[in-house]
Amino acid sequence: MLLDLRKVFLNEGEKADVAYTLDLSDISIDGIAPVPDPVKITAVAENRAGVVRLAVAACFTYVRPCDRCFAETKREMSYNFAHTLVASLSGDSSDDYVEVPDFQLDLDELVTADILLELPGKYLCKDSCKGLCPNCGADLNCTSCDCNRRNTDPRLEVLKKFIN
Repeated sequence: MLLDLRKVFLNEGEKADVAYTLDLSDISIDGIAPVPDPVKITAVAENRAGVVRLAVAACFTYVRPCDRCFAETKREMSYNFAHTLVASLSGDSSDDYVEVPDFQLDLDELVTADILLELPGKYLCKDSCKGLCPNCGADLNCTSCDCNRRNTDPRLEVLKKFIN
């Protein structure tokens, strides 16, 4: 969505509100489309004392397998982002400001980048997930197994004499 912010930039106290949905179903992370449903976006751009601030709220359903037990998990995610907008950057470019040339902001691009940066690097079905047994593959959240988990890496066997 291309947002025209000319009025906001040129008039102190001016405000622009927008609410829409953003389709991120074509985004793939590790071969999985984790956001199958549209993302609900609300955004407010406001000029206060000549400084234009953008506040964005994004709500969506995140579907991904757990990184320990591979159980598919669905979770409602909600993120809030804030940016300071400038018509042009003078000198060095900065990550603190978003440049809005010609007063046109590509809100889809900005929100997509914000969401992707906020997604968890490791995703667990629950904080206490025990994962899978490395020997037999049993889901340790649902069952226990009789495998010997005391196997030591053969390269580290020589260090055992220091522990005993």
